[in-house]
Amino acid sequence: MTSENSATENIAIAVAERSDPSAPPGTAPGPASGTTRGPAATGTALAALGVVAFSLTFPATAWGLEGFGPWSLVSVRSVLAAVIAGACLLALRVPLPRRRHWAGLAVVGAGVVLGFPMLTTLALRTATTAHSAVVVGLLPLTTAVFSSLRTGARPSRAFWIAACAGAAAVIAFTVQQSGGALTRADLYLFGALLICAAGYTEGGRLARVMPGWQVIAWALVLCLPVAVAGAAVALSYEPVRLTGHAVAGLLWVAAGSQFLGLVVWYKGMGLIGIPKASQLQLAQPLLTLVWSVFLLGESLPVAAPLTAGAVLVCIAVTQRARV
Repeated sequence: MTSENSATENIAIAVAERSDPSAPPGTAPGPASGTTRGPAATGTALAALGVVAFSLTFPATAWGLEGFGPWSLVSVRSVLAAVIAGACLLALRVPLPRRRHWAGLAVVGAGVVLGFPMLTTLALRTATTAHSAVVVGLLPLTTAVFSSLRTGARPSRAFWIAACAGAAAVIAFTVQQSGGALTRADLYLFGALLICAAGYTEGGRLARVMPGWQVIAWALVLCLPVAVAGAAVALSYEPVRLTGHAVAGLLWVAAGSQFLGLVVWYKGMGLIGIPKASQLQLAQPLLTLVWSVFLLGESLPVAAPLTAGAVLVCIAVTQRARV
């Protein structure tokens, strides 16, 4: 991609946004009448691919923790992802984002590049991937709330009922598993939800005015100095034991979760809107539960798959509801 191509794409997106003045704020720009289904289906498929990539994050992190300390794992994954992203930006000669976009990119970086990986990695030191995955099932509702506040999107009542139903199932599971008291891991996970939802919302908003892959690429590059400094300090204090699982886990969370998954996720968000895309993540806990059994050999509490199944049912409602 050249500078001219990038500019052309931004202009095209801007025209698309103006093509439907009656659309509510915060929704994805739609194409001309009669061609809505194509972009909507594409956006849904891309966002779903992102969810599949994210569902492997917790099992891969658990593998990575077999050979790396938590601070080393997060900082090294961010460095590797930023190197991949920077190489793509250089190879395609992508121009720097406009000045007004840098603040939003900083929010994306703080939320999905640094904050969410760090807090979830700390949580996984004491919590199982199954438990963590179901708690993170609150992320769709959290993202929808942030989107409504930030972009002015006004989803329908049916959308909010379904989203809240899924969230209620997650909260009930968390309380039941912790014996009625929150654990330190739960506090880490709830903090991760808030900052990740902010990063998703800001990234989805930026993906409407610049290519989605550039959103996460520039956010990664922006965080590179912090990641390099963190890696240098962490690796000097935390011992590293390179095993097959540790290396595979590190490579996946760096290339798959931190870059490629977010590329298709933000592209999908730009096409179908932040609220609707966010609710596809209701399927993420169920997928992670499956991976935790096959990759980690975890035994699941009966409540975990039941809860994941309950929130999965809500996807059909949120995807059909007006947003």
